[in-house]
Amino acid sequence: MADTVADVLLSRLREWNVGQVFGYPGDGINGLLVAWGRAADKPQFVQARHEEMSAFEAVGYAKFSGQIGVCAATSGPGAIHLLNGLYDAKLDHVPVLAIVGQTERSAMGGSYQQEVDLLSLFKDVCSEYVQMCTVPEQLPNLVDRAIRIALTERAPTCLIFPSDVFDLPYTPPQHAFKQVPSSLGLTEPILTPQPDALRQAADILNAGTKVALLVGQGARGCVEEISQVADLLGAGAAKALLGKDVLPDDLPWVTGSIGLLGTTASYELMMGCDTLLTIGSNFPYTQFLPKLDQARAIQIDRSGKWIGMRYPYELNLVGDAKTTLAALIPLLQRKSDRSWREEIERKVADWWSDTERQALTDADPVNPMRIFHELSSRLPANAIVASDSGSSANWYARHLRFRADIRGSLSGTLATMGPAVPYVIGAKWAHPNRPTIALTGDGAMQMNGLAELITVAHYWQQWSDPRLIVAVLHNNDLNQVTWEMRSMEGSPKFVESQALPDVDYAAFARSLGLNGINIDSGDALGDAWEQALSADRPTVLDVRCDPDVPPIPPHTTFEQAKATASAILHGDENAWGVVKEGIKQKAQQFLPGDKADEGES
Repeated sequence: MADTVADVLLSRLREWNVGQVFGYPGDGINGLLVAWGRAADKPQFVQARHEEMSAFEAVGYAKFSGQIGVCAATSGPGAIHLLNGLYDAKLDHVPVLAIVGQTERSAMGGSYQQEVDLLSLFKDVCSEYVQMCTVPEQLPNLVDRAIRIALTERAPTCLIFPSDVFDLPYTPPQHAFKQVPSSLGLTEPILTPQPDALRQAADILNAGTKVALLVGQGARGCVEEISQVADLLGAGAAKALLGKDVLPDDLPWVTGSIGLLGTTASYELMMGCDTLLTIGSNFPYTQFLPKLDQARAIQIDRSGKWIGMRYPYELNLVGDAKTTLAALIPLLQRKSDRSWREEIERKVADWWSDTERQALTDADPVNPMRIFHELSSRLPANAIVASDSGSSANWYARHLRFRADIRGSLSGTLATMGPAVPYVIGAKWAHPNRPTIALTGDGAMQMNGLAELITVAHYWQQWSDPRLIVAVLHNNDLNQVTWEMRSMEGSPKFVESQALPDVDYAAFARSLGLNGINIDSGDALGDAWEQALSADRPTVLDVRCDPDVPPIPPHTTFEQAKATASAILHGDENAWGVVKEGIKQKAQQFLPGDKADEGES
């Protein structure tokens, strides 16, 4: 039997070393599914519970492997369901290929069942490359270009197949007019700025007396170079949220996350510096950067598309972060005055002291910060951590201290609900020998996570390390939006939109044959993490936590404080709890005795 287009599509994916495709079946891809059977499930078809989860799993795989993630869906509604995950890939610059079915060619344009204009639908989310395969001769070029463009541009791409095309006998492109041959493989370039631009950058940095670094995901793999730059310049380094795992938090000059979810040490670093070097970050919140006339600034980024757009940078260097920093280091002069660096390190030590006290304050029943605090010291050296959006992202950003080989991510730019559990499923296929941990609110768990526990139960025995842990912040409240209503709108909690139905997440896990642990005491958290991290199967930690513990930003404006007070005064059902917990948490920043510098308050 001659190979079909579907057979060769799967073969081409194997040649690109694609090991898994995250998908959901449907008749629009029946021909591909039949070919999968002939191919003995290579690459492996990983069945999620929903196409959106397939896309998130592909994103998680790509984020934690650095390789292309692939997802597949049927025509019409299946293709539509992929969009949210693909937008997550686009906004966080992650290489993902989507393979989707379409109605047969003979029916296209006839308003046939499940016919959607997929080229238009995917035109924005897969703007770098979206094409439809209508004849067999197109196939190798379409697959190769889609993968190369996804990897080069760090973006999602899409290939659309009318369902009858999958079953066509495959004919390769010929040595003929208007036929396009293709080839496998990709060797990416290493970009280095011109020598005169590096000299100019060094002059700016050498002239500064209070240098700050802002590090993002584009600086991954540059710990040695960034450490040398920071040492020479006596600088501190703040991390954008997607760059949390780029620098370890046990370096005393690393101030942690920046922004609304960031640390006071990062905020003070930016407000006090006179020179800013941004490396591999597109952090968008200008109000957390130095004032626009405060600092001389330089940016390093691999792409001219994303450079020079968040701050009035004096110099924009397009280049690979590692190579550019290595070329810059010999031009830098070691600063003899270390007072700025010493001030940074004091503030970092103060921050970690504050967060520990905040996490260990009592709440009703459990302080959510303590969930993260108790995990932080127990994180395995090779752990992979994913946070969901919402209040869990606050505590992920502030309370987890990553060491050198720990990886972590979340939906950084789209900030969509629901990716944490599918992210760690995707991560398990990238690194089946590493423990993965999802940190999620109960809203996201009800939206997506509960169903994907079924996927976990279905596949976990294939992983060499069975530890996949889901910690649920169980407070029966869509907590982040509740706090945003208070602080941004001056509105009390709107119970009808914010209250969640009560669910026993641990019991659901147990019903699937997984571990499930119910926790309603802060003192029980440490032992619960120990059990989960030594378990012989995936575990759900169902933690009853206090919705009134405030996610206090590193700098609270008068307007935000006034709006929150107004919300409380106008009938917020949690008013007393909000006041009590807010006072307790803010007070931890002013308690004497545990500061790195006893003279500071």
